[in-house]
Amino acid sequence: MTKENRKSQKQIRHEKIRVQKNKRQWMGYGALALILFAAIFWNASRPKAQPLDETRLAANPTLGSDSAKVVITEYGDFGCTSCRAWHNAGILEQIRAAYGDDVQFVWKDFPVITAQSPKAAEAAQCAFDQNKFWEYHDVVFENAPALSVNDLKNYAAQLGLDTAKFNQCLDSGQNRAKVEQSQNEAQRQYGFPGTPSFLVNGKKLVGPPSFETLKATIDSILAGG
Repeated sequence: MTKENRKSQKQIRHEKIRVQKNKRQWMGYGALALILFAAIFWNASRPKAQPLDETRLAANPTLGSDSAKVVITEYGDFGCTSCRAWHNAGILEQIRAAYGDDVQFVWKDFPVITAQSPKAAEAAQCAFDQNKFWEYHDVVFENAPALSVNDLKNYAAQLGLDTAKFNQCLDSGQNRAKVEQSQNEAQRQYGFPGTPSFLVNGKKLVGPPSFETLKATIDSILAGG
């Protein structure tokens, strides 16, 4: 083989390598463009959350009279087995039956137990927006630990909520700011270590209180103690 032929073949190989390199490079550009296009399309089609005003941020699910002498606030998590056990024990119902309008119960979110807890908290707040929080609260605890997004949407349908409105609320993260506000309050303001945690007229009760514990606290408040 002549020197010229060897040089020619070497040039051909270099040219093939260059063409293949350019081809791979352009394929990479094309893949990147598709990814960017998909991301733009997804963001454009994703439901948009509306900023929550101060009134909505201050609103919480309650049971009982706003003029109650005693306010019990639970910082709870739908993925928390202790929260579910306390709910299933019926202590809240016993307290309400014993004290009537003297006691108001307030729910605030503290979703720290499972990875699905924050979305479940958002879902319950979406139900609250349709005046169905407590019904939704009960259904979620009855079906726990099934807390996938599909589960959360199915519970809304079971309760007869406006599912289009509910799904928009949940998918957009509409109430994420409300959930985060309550969680920050539990952790930073009160230093609660876990769920469920309670306040009774501002007094901290860590862990699920028995009926007797709550009764003693309430009786002391009503007696002026």
